[in-house]
Amino acid sequence: MKKSLFVFLFTAIPFLFSAVSPEGSSVNTPLPDPDTFPVPRGIPELLFYIQRDPNTNTICYELNVDKNGNLEAEDPVHVFWIRYPEGGMRKDLNFIQRKFAYGINVKANSNGSYDLRSVAYSKLPLHLRKDNYNKYHVYTDINKKECILSRVFIRIDGGSFWSPNVLFIELKGTDVVSGKTMVQRIKPS
Repeated sequence: MKKSLFVFLFTAIPFLFSAVSPEGSSVNTPLPDPDTFPVPRGIPELLFYIQRDPNTNTICYELNVDKNGNLEAEDPVHVFWIRYPEGGMRKDLNFIQRKFAYGINVKANSNGSYDLRSVAYSKLPLHLRKDNYNKYHVYTDINKKECILSRVFIRIDGGSFWSPNVLFIELKGTDVVSGKTMVQRIKPS
């Protein structure tokens, strides 16, 4: 291996992981209540967002539309960070984050809807489709009810980038029949 590549790997890779690496453990400090985290505002096409320990950086999933408001059919979901500890600046995911942590795999269906799967947790089926008012939402089952997904919270207590200690994944959304807020915690396997 050339020396310059070796230096790059050992200096740049920790930087690439810095936004997603769980740091430390809650052994001496209590973990924050997910409801105290900031809620993304001013994103008209926001579908849902993910928050997780150890900080309030938020991953937003928004509908990807062109300047005329038409869906970008080949890439319908745009994913980016809101870095609250850095003044709320927006930043696109880097390659590692897109491919191994917070990216979305998309499969188009013939009826204009899309099946979505998280690259990190593909067991949870998500569906992007229009409602009766022609507005797109991401749907999933929460407590065995079809819901419009609004937030995912991942409770991490230590571990590493490649193997974080995930205590639970909390889904929050709105039941499409009753309109009630639904919350479910799942333990990833």
